Amino acid sequence: MTTAVNTIAVSTTATEQPRTRQRYRPTELETVPAVNALLERLGLGRLDAEAVTAFGGRNDNWAGPTTTGEQVFVKTVALLPDGDCPELGRALSFEELASRRLPQGSPLRSPALLGADRAAGVTVHRLVPGARSGAELALDGEFDDELCRAAGRAVGTLHGLGPAEDVDTGEAPLPPLAWLKALPWSAVQERSMAQIAAWQLVQDDTEVVAALHRLRDLEKTVPHGPTHCDLRFDQFIRAEEGAGDLYLCDWEEFRLADPARDVGAFAGEWLFHAAYSVFAPTGEGGGGGDGGGTGQPGPAAGFGLTHEEIVARGSASLRRHLPRIGAFWRGYLECRTPDAGLPERAAAYAGWHMFDRLIATAEAHATLNPVARAAAGIGRTVLLDPAAAARTLGLTLPASSLPQQSLKTPSRPAPSLSNGSSHR
Repeated sequence: MTTAVNTIAVSTTATEQPRTRQRYRPTELETVPAVNALLERLGLGRLDAEAVTAFGGRNDNWAGPTTTGEQVFVKTVALLPDGDCPELGRALSFEELASRRLPQGSPLRSPALLGADRAAGVTVHRLVPGARSGAELALDGEFDDELCRAAGRAVGTLHGLGPAEDVDTGEAPLPPLAWLKALPWSAVQERSMAQIAAWQLVQDDTEVVAALHRLRDLEKTVPHGPTHCDLRFDQFIRAEEGAGDLYLCDWEEFRLADPARDVGAFAGEWLFHAAYSVFAPTGEGGGGGDGGGTGQPGPAAGFGLTHEEIVARGSASLRRHLPRIGAFWRGYLECRTPDAGLPERAAAYAGWHMFDRLIATAEAHATLNPVARAAAGIGRTVLLDPAAAARTLGLTLPASSLPQQSLKTPSRPAPSLSNGSSHR
């Protein structure tokens, strides 16, 4: 597995602000012989072990040059005990669909697939020159309106690819309804105390649990389409060279599902970024400070701030980040006309995304800090009144129409950071 974070700040001039690049020491190649074996079968040589690095993520990966001079990105995904590899199967089903239906110059771009080994769970893609992830761009304030609109056009194009054969139709795994009642013992053993505490926030809140059940039930009744189902900032990458195109990658959860999942996830990413920016030393989500350059606050983040300070910072942070969601949505509507109920469902998924991200980021902590609890409160507010949240987030359709089915609960104030600042 990847270890030892190596965050590199790069500037091209003495006056230019350093740019965040988060890279890791990759797993030793000798322990995964299938990687170089596949590269050699493809005629690409072998990875240069001294020059490769790794991006973040749960899967082992290697990025860098081969002995033939090719720049590649190689990733492995886990095999099931029976040798099957459904994650790779889903990723390859996207590649097949894209090759058949995406025209030249499409707003949806993904790094070129060079080869795969299904039996070993290995894929090889061409490395995007000077790639920086959307997470790195967001930390540096560079995931601007233009890029958000490009992201919206990419996702809208994906959702508009239409019905497809040989694409997974199984239910997306999140939110896991069984875990809303109790975590399995195996999950408890693998998670930090802060993650367990975060799950308790969800499990002890009967309204949140009921809202998540309603959302999953409604998903079964709405139009499905090709959906990424794991959309986060770090699934977007931008080339630093040439035109600086935006790419969408990591298709292991690709399937036919409710497109509102992806729209909500993107909105939820900005809500989460806004919440964490409240406690950044500069008031922005930049690197440095207590977070050690990760853009996330350190263990003491949020302590010492009064409720009034949290409300004031939160309101300002939300105002700064809402235009990004609006730009994404405008780009989305340029490429696809969604069903009338999608904005409300997307807002509900944005609420769930807040819980999902705070659980993920709590992995290295023993307790939930005030920032995490604030994020949970925002997620709760959004999830319990998605209709009001959709309006606040700017997820509205050009022509007024009522959703065919609604997730509406008793009326609540429009969501703001102040509603979540003291959740539980």
